Amino acid sequence: MNTKKILDAAKRTDDFVKAVGLIYKSTGRLVISGVGKSAIIAQKIVATFNSTGTPSLYMHAADAIHGDLGMIQKEDVVMVISKSGNSPEIKVLAPLIKNFGNTLIGLVGNMQSYLAQQADITINTTVSEEACPNNLAPTSSTTAQLVMGDAIAVCLMELKGFTGEDFAKFHPGGLLGKKLYLRVMDLYIQNQQPAVKLDTPLRETIFSISGSRLGMTAVVNDDKELLGIITDGDLRRMLEKNTPLEGIVASDIMTVHPKTIQPEALAVEALDVLRKFDITQLVVANQKQYLGVLHIHDLIREGLL
Repeated sequence: MNTKKILDAAKRTDDFVKAVGLIYKSTGRLVISGVGKSAIIAQKIVATFNSTGTPSLYMHAADAIHGDLGMIQKEDVVMVISKSGNSPEIKVLAPLIKNFGNTLIGLVGNMQSYLAQQADITINTTVSEEACPNNLAPTSSTTAQLVMGDAIAVCLMELKGFTGEDFAKFHPGGLLGKKLYLRVMDLYIQNQQPAVKLDTPLRETIFSISGSRLGMTAVVNDDKELLGIITDGDLRRMLEKNTPLEGIVASDIMTVHPKTIQPEALAVEALDVLRKFDITQLVVANQKQYLGVLHIHDLIREGLL
């Protein structure tokens, strides 16, 4: 690599770091603009920034010079995305942004272009050629723009300490939202709380299992502390042994130390436990206190499986 290439690479890195730092420290929003395919990329990048904790707005470059410039506030940072950097709309927009006093970041694929010269910070997204067989349709260039936008977003997430809990706040809908916020306590309370005592006869134990339609019953003491569980599988295994049924009570067939889960746990964590141990229900307990049962059907109904 010759000296010029080394210097160019260093400048690209420096400008990227400056852009990330500027957006991070800004007290305003990030306004992103472009035309053509770059405008579509801008919309996607705005969506990524908003969902990861960086307030952003999309502004089409053509609409900007016909009134939408009004959305720009003095604290905002403006990013303009363009492959050529010489589009007529960009040539009109760039100096207007500078006149407003806003910092202009150019995400541009031509470092000799008008946008590259006007921008306060220039991020180079130059590609040698498009993936298009005619080297015409924006393909490689739009991919480079998208990658650079995502890279900035990820850096900002790191700087802000953006967590999965933060992400869940902005994604409450759909399966993604459920995986991030739905908790065991939201589901198990809809189920019955089957329970028997240590000395409960076999007949009543079976009624308890059948009546709840959860495939199990808990074995508890007078303080509702969990001592064990009895599943329909335990009943089948007992019958396979040809054990005399007379006089059998819950303590004779219960499984001690059953798998349990806290009510505050995420539903997806419960699903992981069910899968790991190949079981269909989990006892919900707070320390030793029996609270209820979470069944795999509860997770299926929520679309988690």
